[in-house]
Amino acid sequence: MTTASGARIGARILVDNLIALGADTGFCVPGESYLQVLDALHDEGGRFRLVTCRQEGGAAFMAEAYGKLTARPGICFVTRGPGATNASIGVHTARQDSTPMILFIGQVGRPELGREAFQEVDYRQMFGPLAKWVTQIESAARIPEILAYAWHVATSGRPGPVVIALPEDMLSEVATVSDATRLATAQAYPDPAALTTLGELLASAHRPLLVVGGSGWSDAARTQLTEFATRWQLPVAAAFRRQDVFDNAHPCYVGELGTSVNPALAARVREADVLISLGARLDEMTTNGYTLVESPHPRQRLIHIYPEVEELQHVFRPVLAIAATVNAFASTLTDLTPGAPVAWEGWTASARADYVANLTPGPCAGALDMGEVMRVLAAQLPEDVIVCNGAGNYTGWPQRFHCFRGYPSQLAPTSGAMGYGVPAAIAASILNPGRAVLAFSGDGDFLMNGQELATARQHGARPLILVVNNGMYGTIRMHQERTYPGRVIATPLCNPDFAAFARAFGAHGEIVERTAEFAPALERALASGTAAVLELRIDPEQISTRGTLSALRND
Repeated sequence: MTTASGARIGARILVDNLIALGADTGFCVPGESYLQVLDALHDEGGRFRLVTCRQEGGAAFMAEAYGKLTARPGICFVTRGPGATNASIGVHTARQDSTPMILFIGQVGRPELGREAFQEVDYRQMFGPLAKWVTQIESAARIPEILAYAWHVATSGRPGPVVIALPEDMLSEVATVSDATRLATAQAYPDPAALTTLGELLASAHRPLLVVGGSGWSDAARTQLTEFATRWQLPVAAAFRRQDVFDNAHPCYVGELGTSVNPALAARVREADVLISLGARLDEMTTNGYTLVESPHPRQRLIHIYPEVEELQHVFRPVLAIAATVNAFASTLTDLTPGAPVAWEGWTASARADYVANLTPGPCAGALDMGEVMRVLAAQLPEDVIVCNGAGNYTGWPQRFHCFRGYPSQLAPTSGAMGYGVPAAIAASILNPGRAVLAFSGDGDFLMNGQELATARQHGARPLILVVNNGMYGTIRMHQERTYPGRVIATPLCNPDFAAFARAFGAHGEIVERTAEFAPALERALASGTAAVLELRIDPEQISTRGTLSALRND
């Protein structure tokens, strides 16, 4: 512990300890319930950057994106009641995406607790099912202790969100207390005997497959993972929206699981005799509703490596369960070497060929070909571009066709939250001002947080946002047509001029309606020096990367 000089109010202690623990950025919508914290941050511009957002859901998404990009807790401040309920979407996403995050909520004063005071909510009950830990600081003297533990909980094991309520009067309470000291994140290492068993199971395989996922991967761990896959000639698939864990250009990479999975890869998951899941929870989306990997007894010999003991054997009964964090486990792979030539080189090469073939789009309905849009983006944007998206059928285009090379470079919610892509891209651009940031949004998706363009302009963020406009909630329309053909209700949308909307915020905005228009519009957007929105008006007939509305109705 380090000793602070003199007595301080709770808000000052809070800010000092956040900085001591390693926080350098926070996202907020200001509120009177934590005015003391805002005042304590007033003179900390050199040590702590506070980003003012336009809606608490956007602020929470930005904090979650920060956590994905840095492996440190994304910090978010919101006011009580309505502010907290708006921010809950970011907490849910951080939980399902295993992202470190700390949400601070202003709370009514301690004398008013339990009286249903103005905007009062019991946050332990509200956030209990969503967060890893929820607490309320009742004494200013305990702030260093609680913040240090919150940081530990958010970053250790399976990372996730912590929610801390701050009673208004506690923030003005005076205390003399030492500040917390930054500590290394705790790591769980595998049992050496389990590694021996893993090697034996792998050596006996004929059709192995490695699925990678999770959060917080270090550069060293990714290098060790790549060397391991190369030594064993293992085909590597990415869990849902974890495509940046493994270099997609590597000859062992065979594609992504989830909503845009290649049918050939889905078949290979079912056919695998040894399935290694490293860091991936093997959730519903990754397993296609638990059909690729059946619960509770998979047809594959499943080796499940995951940092949370409670998750192992929760849904599946693996032949080998290893409780370990991804970075700790990867560090032990160096000596795991095949004792003889592997028997599956053809299996891996064939899986890679399937992936490469899947990168060729089929014909696209309408005047604007999204396959060609993806080709132009690949040619014009740098390899290290950060790609963001929310939820909707339009996400199939970047998921299927973008080649993720580095990590972290994919900001996409495994929670399936709409409205995520725009705030995530803004946060990424603020944190990486010299790096290209690309966001994909649907027309319905964009308007859920499109107002955060004001945040981008205020804080100098310069993401490129592609609004894929087909005039409807596309995913729901797809399910609607599949289940109730021709009986359309609630899914059509009346949209604004998205380019004019962008220009109203001072961003660059253009409409693209034909394939030939896209490349020059992209060039102008990239040269604009500001946030840019290109509205891509596509034919609603092209409901996904693989199908049309007509085909759905006919089926």
